[in-house]
Amino acid sequence: MIELFFVTCLISDPQACTPHSLLFTQQHGTFNCMLQGQFELARWASAHPAEVVTEWKCRHPGQGERDA
Repeated sequence: MIELFFVTCLISDPQACTPHSLLFTQQHGTFNCMLQGQFELARWASAHPAEVVTEWKCRHPGQGERDA
């Protein structure tokens, strides 16, 4: 699996941020996540108009915990 990890913040309160993740199959790898991730983030943002995506990346699930 490849994880699309992203952080969103409330437009009304930029300090109120929340991490999110979506999973993609390993079959197409990180490159597919980078391409498909942009579409998924746009769709997510249109469904959540009170929030803005502040950062995003594709990684292997659990990678963030090891990097901390």
